[in-house]
Amino acid sequence: MIPWEILDTASIPGSKDKLQLSRHDSEFLISIVGGGVLMGSRAHASEEALAKLACRKIAERARPRVLIGGLGMGFTLAAALHHLGSDAEVVVAELIPAVVTWNRGSLGELAGYPLEDERTTVHEGDVAKIMKVERKAFDAILLDVDNGPEGMTRKKNSWLYTMDGLTTAYTALRPKGLLATWSAGPDRDFTQRLHKAGFKVNQARVREHNNKGKLHTIWLAESGS
Repeated sequence: MIPWEILDTASIPGSKDKLQLSRHDSEFLISIVGGGVLMGSRAHASEEALAKLACRKIAERARPRVLIGGLGMGFTLAAALHHLGSDAEVVVAELIPAVVTWNRGSLGELAGYPLEDERTTVHEGDVAKIMKVERKAFDAILLDVDNGPEGMTRKKNSWLYTMDGLTTAYTALRPKGLLATWSAGPDRDFTQRLHKAGFKVNQARVREHNNKGKLHTIWLAESGS
């Protein structure tokens, strides 16, 4: 039996925890050292659905601009690029530089090297900083930065899902913009906060892999005109 091989570890800014990249044959995992698994290369259907649900709605707009919070293994980014035209721009914000390095290296082939697409711009830093600076700048914002509305890898991630964070996201969106959020599970309080922030909200439940496995939650929230 082939053992799991630890390929690299990386510090998480603002946290004492570290990320770990592991490989078993052709399967990869990103996990917290001494903690739980964050993502694996075998189960990524819900991440792809996050991008599909949002990008299909804005793909026909002139020069659509999308912000993705969290690179992961590149599946969300690759799906966004797949559902957008040649005039689109996708900005992906990844807080941990090593994750970008992994996606340029051993993880790149999994999603088809989406970082090499000319429509992709990489920002090594906090997606919250982009949202605070750029106003009415994006047709869609996709958040896949953690395990959902309660930050697991980094407590500061929880701000994105507060009223302040949602209000900031609203102002960063263009008219009829979309805030798409991934979560490992449902959260009624988060749904209510989206409504209070002014969004029109739809919610979907998606299996993690080929209609099998755990059910994940995706919120698709639309801003006003």
